[in-house]
Amino acid sequence: MARVAGVDSSTQSCKVVVCDADTGKILAQAQVPHQAGTEVPAESWWQALRAAGDGLIDDVDAIAVAGQQHGLVALDADGLPVRDALLWNDTRSAGAAEDLVAELGGPQAWADAVGSVPVAAFTVAKLRWMADHEPDLADRTRRIMLPHDYLTWRLRGGPTARDIEPSTDRGDASGTGYWSPAAKRYRTDLLALACRGRTPELPRVAEPSEVVGRTAAGALIAAGTGDNAGAALGLGIEDGDIVISLGTSGTVFTRTSHPSADATGAVAGFADATGSFLPLVCTLNAARVLGSTAELLGVELPELERLARQCPPGSDGVVLLPYLSGERTPNLPNATGSLHGLRPDSMRPSTIARAAFEGMLCNMAEALDHLRSRGVPVRRILLIGGAARSALVAEIAAQIFGVAVTVPEPNEYVAIGAARQAAWALSGAAQAPHWPAHTIAEVPAPGDGSAAGAGIRAEYQRARESVYGR
Repeated sequence: MARVAGVDSSTQSCKVVVCDADTGKILAQAQVPHQAGTEVPAESWWQALRAAGDGLIDDVDAIAVAGQQHGLVALDADGLPVRDALLWNDTRSAGAAEDLVAELGGPQAWADAVGSVPVAAFTVAKLRWMADHEPDLADRTRRIMLPHDYLTWRLRGGPTARDIEPSTDRGDASGTGYWSPAAKRYRTDLLALACRGRTPELPRVAEPSEVVGRTAAGALIAAGTGDNAGAALGLGIEDGDIVISLGTSGTVFTRTSHPSADATGAVAGFADATGSFLPLVCTLNAARVLGSTAELLGVELPELERLARQCPPGSDGVVLLPYLSGERTPNLPNATGSLHGLRPDSMRPSTIARAAFEGMLCNMAEALDHLRSRGVPVRRILLIGGAARSALVAEIAAQIFGVAVTVPEPNEYVAIGAARQAAWALSGAAQAPHWPAHTIAEVPAPGDGSAAGAGIRAEYQRARESVYGR
C-alpha cells in the first residue's frame, strides 16, 4: 500500500496527515501550533513541519504542502530571510495596495492583468510596503517565495543545496498579484512596479501533478498549492459547488472552467490545483467572531450556542458588524466590530450570542453575493471549517443564504487535498485519484423562501450603511 502525506501550513498551525494513496483513508495525523502574529519567522514554519512530521513522513512515498496564501518570504543571496515573513492578515500594506491600483490605471487594469485587484493581503502590496518602508531590506532581497513555496523548497534541501530552483504552483501563484491565471505567466512588470524597479527571482510555476523533487528520505515531492486550492482538491468539488469555509478568516469559493476578472476587487480570480480556476471571496473575520463573543460573555463555545438558541431569529433587532480585525470584503482594513440596536430589553447574553452567529453569517452571505453576481451557479453549498462544527451555524446559514447547506464530515481538507495531490503525482495519472468526502448533515432551504433570512440581512445592511455609508 502506497502512503502519501499532506501538509497544511496554516496561520495557526502545521497539520500533517498520512493517507492511503488509493482510497484517501487517513492512516495517521499530527498537529503543531504556529507562532502567533501577523509577521513570523519563516524558519518557525519549517520547525513546526519537522515536529508535526516526526515519525510520520519518514516512510511515505510522496508528500505535498498546502500553505496560507499571500505571505511574503523575502530571501537574500544566501537563501536566508531578510526579515520575518509578512502574513496575509497583516494590514499595514493597505495604503500600498491603494497606491498600486491607482498607478496601473485603476481596478479594471488590474483585473485584466492578473484577474484580481490588490488589497492589503496580496503579496504584491506587501512588496510595495517593504520597498517604501524598508528599502535596505528590499535591496538585499534576491528571491521571493510564498509560505508553501518555502516549505517545499526546504523539503527539497534548500537553502543548503543552492542549485535547487524553487517552485510554486498556479493556485498559490495566482494570489500574488503578479502572476496571471488567464495568461499563465508572471507579470514581471507588475513585480518591478511593486518593488520600485527591483526584480527579485520568482519560483518556477509547476504543473498540477508534477513531481518537483525528492526528500532526503527519497519521497517524491509534489508541487503543493495554496490552502484554498488544497481544500477544494480535498473536497473534490465540481462546477456548481460553493464552499464556505469558516476558519479564523472566511472564504467563499467555487471551481470553474474559465478565469475570472472582477474589477470591483471583491472576487479574486485565482487558479485551482487541477488546471481549472477558483474564483474566491475572502473575509478577515469568521470563526474568530464566535470565539471572541464567547470570551466576552465568559462562556465556552457550546454554551454560546446554547445561549444563542434562546433568542429568536433576528436577535431582537440587535446587529453585530463583525469587523474585529478590519475587513477585506467589504474592503474596510481599518474597521472595527460594533453592536447596533441595543435597548434595555435586548441587552442579554442570549441576544449578543445570537447576533454573533447572524453577523458572521451575514458577512459571509454578502461574500456569496459577489460570486453570484459573476454568474456563478449555486448547485449546493458545502460548509467547512471550525465554526461549521456547530449545528446552529448550519441552521442559520441555510436561513440567511436561502439555500440548502451540506456539512461534510469535519476533517483536515487542506491537508487531505495536499495528500491527494501527492498521490496524483505518485500515480502519474491524467487526473487526481477519487477520494470521496463524507457528509454528516444536510440542512434544507427554509420553507418560507428565506423571508426571515432576508429580514436579518436587511437589518445588517442598514447597520453597515449607517457606519460606513455602503
